Amino acid sequence: MEATEAESSSRITCRGDLTPYFEKSDHSINKIYQTEVPQICKDAPCQLGVDEAGRGPVLGPMLYGIAYAPLSKKQLLVDLGCADSKTLTEDKRDEIFDKICDKHEEMGWMVEAISPNIIANSMYRRSKISLNEVSMNSAIGLIKRAIEAGANIAEVYVDTVGKPEKYQARLKAIFPDIGKIVVAKKADSTYPIVSAASICAKVSRDHALRAWQFREGTPKGNPGSGYPNDPLTKKWLSENVDPIFGYPQIVRFSWSTAESIVAEKAVDVEWENVDDDVKRDDKEQKISKFFARVEKERHPFFVDRCLDGTTDL
Repeated sequence: MEATEAESSSRITCRGDLTPYFEKSDHSINKIYQTEVPQICKDAPCQLGVDEAGRGPVLGPMLYGIAYAPLSKKQLLVDLGCADSKTLTEDKRDEIFDKICDKHEEMGWMVEAISPNIIANSMYRRSKISLNEVSMNSAIGLIKRAIEAGANIAEVYVDTVGKPEKYQARLKAIFPDIGKIVVAKKADSTYPIVSAASICAKVSRDHALRAWQFREGTPKGNPGSGYPNDPLTKKWLSENVDPIFGYPQIVRFSWSTAESIVAEKAVDVEWENVDDDVKRDDKEQKISKFFARVEKERHPFFVDRCLDGTTDL
């Protein structure tokens, strides 16, 4: 398997525990792992599935995954036990993932670990990039990478984010040479190739969390499931926020649960030479003020002429 980080890549083995590879990761950037494209997937028309793991948690990366195999090998996916990863135990997912890796001469897979920093910063940009857009960009990038590596992709099946019809039309416009593209809800429980992608993504996320290196120091307590509504996760967030520097890199600081805790615990700061547009009655400012989204009043020049900004040209 090839690991691509920024512009560097290295060869690593596909079989077994991925934890050692994630231990070396720079958590501030995205990282891609991919298997070699087997010769049969270059020669024969293939189906490709797309799914993700870790979309909702406030902790850790989101993993997008693809799996692909020849159309003639549909029974192989059934025999491997590919099913929606959410319906399988962790041990069963690991077992099926190892079987997928053992079949490296008949099928391939690829995952992208999307950094919590990338997710949060995308949502804080002046031109905000939604989580749906981050997701679609990752899926499109993985499909492109598989094709560029030589995979003969004839059919694509995607577990949707947002409206399936709109997403499907977008993919068909980007990949006009792919004969069949299906975007559907619950595709991971309908199409075994999407189930395989789901397992690869979920196993990779589990390993990434186990391997996470806290460069800010060892946190206190039990993070729980990592989901915002988990009391253990909320307690962990509250116990591990720094009043000045905020959270360790594992936290998606744009999530409202994290934002509210920062707003509550951030220190009061007296700023010198603060611009007028961030002053507030000449009172002390909380540091969190400078990380919040600010809706500025539009200039009368634009209001009077009914002009709006645009990001699409």
